[in-house]
Amino acid sequence: MSSALHILTRTDLADIDLSPAEVIDLVEDGYLAYARGDSRCPVKLMMPLPTAERDAVSYSMLGYDGSLEHLGFKTSYRQGSTSADKYYTTISLYDDTTGLPFAFMDCQRVGAARTPATTAVIAKHAAREGARSALMLGTGIQGRNTLPYLLTALPRLERLRLFGTHPDGIAESIAALHRWFPDRDIELVDDVPSAVAESDIVVVASGRAAHPKVCTEWLPPGGLLISVASKGVESGALRAADYAIATSTGQLGVTGTRLAGPDGAPSIDAELPDIVAGRAPGRSGADDRVFAFASGMIITDIPVAHALATRAVAAGRGQRVELWS
Repeated sequence: MSSALHILTRTDLADIDLSPAEVIDLVEDGYLAYARGDSRCPVKLMMPLPTAERDAVSYSMLGYDGSLEHLGFKTSYRQGSTSADKYYTTISLYDDTTGLPFAFMDCQRVGAARTPATTAVIAKHAAREGARSALMLGTGIQGRNTLPYLLTALPRLERLRLFGTHPDGIAESIAALHRWFPDRDIELVDDVPSAVAESDIVVVASGRAAHPKVCTEWLPPGGLLISVASKGVESGALRAADYAIATSTGQLGVTGTRLAGPDGAPSIDAELPDIVAGRAPGRSGADDRVFAFASGMIITDIPVAHALATRAVAAGRGQRVELWS
């Protein structure tokens, strides 16, 4: 039996389509499999690199998707946090039913899909009933698809707003919405505190934020603040919430240490997999100001990567390499 590996580049994957609804379903199913105990997801490793002026950091994640019966290894390296020019991320997939490797691929498309899908799943389960407005802060790779994904999960959203400072990122965010929702518009905002105070859902995915750091107290009663591992939220945002959610408490302890309490330990009311599985509520009351920390879990990368790789291979993309010959 061949142990050939499909190698898929960013170009190979660029026009392989997955709709927001498909990705949201894949991500939600990933959380459900984990909640059932069918999947495994150790806490990610993070290693800041020693030369401070390079501002470099690396991550590694290992996990197993019990629904697909695939194992995944993900690695990321980023130098500098103000642009994506030196951000490189890959994922390897292994089929546990055959014991064979399946794919080694660029992971940018995966992250750009599963991240907004996670945001949408959080909003679906934790936004107040009747939520009508959403505000997106940030226009980087992790945020550009957020508004169409939110609108897919919550089709009754009426007001969509965006804060960004990079013209290309703003243009791509608008284009992403119009691709799936050509009749909907985005309102650009300048005054972040005022916009937060008027929004039912606020998503912060800004790096070194060019806006005041968002405080939970700015939210209206019943508001939901989702931090995509962002530096754009105030360090007290978690502690000030009436109800706090994390995709993973363990990963909050790795990538969200500044949000931890005075004793260095984060206090979380519920984890997202338990909320999706119906074992915990998304909020405790209608007027709760809810804070949610979204850190990537490889159990959501694996199904999205597998779907992209399967379609790319079927389309004749990539190379088969006998790496172990």
